[in-house]
Amino acid sequence: MNNNLFRGKLVKLVVEEPQTVAKHFHRWARDTEYWRLANSNPVRPCSVKAIQSWVEKELEENGVELFEFSIHTVADDRLIGDVGLDGVRWNHSESFVGIGIGEREFWGQGYGTEAMQLILRYAFSELNLQRVSLNVFSYNSRAIRSYEKVGFIHEGRARNVLQRDGQRYDLVFMGILREEWIARYHGDGNNLGD
Repeated sequence: MNNNLFRGKLVKLVVEEPQTVAKHFHRWARDTEYWRLANSNPVRPCSVKAIQSWVEKELEENGVELFEFSIHTVADDRLIGDVGLDGVRWNHSESFVGIGIGEREFWGQGYGTEAMQLILRYAFSELNLQRVSLNVFSYNSRAIRSYEKVGFIHEGRARNVLQRDGQRYDLVFMGILREEWIARYHGDGNNLGD
């Protein structure tokens, strides 16, 4: 058994103070490509203070249903993104997961994939959830490949949900069950990255 649930080969998951999260998200949100990959809302600049207030309010109102982590590199402890379980429904043992890598130089290099593996290990082995779901925009093929790589299964799509630059895109629904995760990772998550 891996003694550190929150550490892989490339990344570790860390709980940050709201002001640290706000400062980084403020910078990442100014990258309109990042914003459009992670959010269906129109690009809208926000102040650090507004983001910090939103983060604090989310933590206060949804503390029992929200497990939010910053993603740091193992090599140099750099904050590069965030990942979290949101809307945990304890009576059904299920949750949604969301992830974003805000630092562009870490896109497409396995950091997000490993962070997702870590949060799934936490969800299934520590929180004893039975199901984790996500949705992703159909134009985000890099994320879809990453989700497939860690074991998410396509479960459906809502057609033409999102409009970007005059074109319509689908919202893709994916999920992974605890038994699928166990079969893939032998139950303890020790073979992350295999």
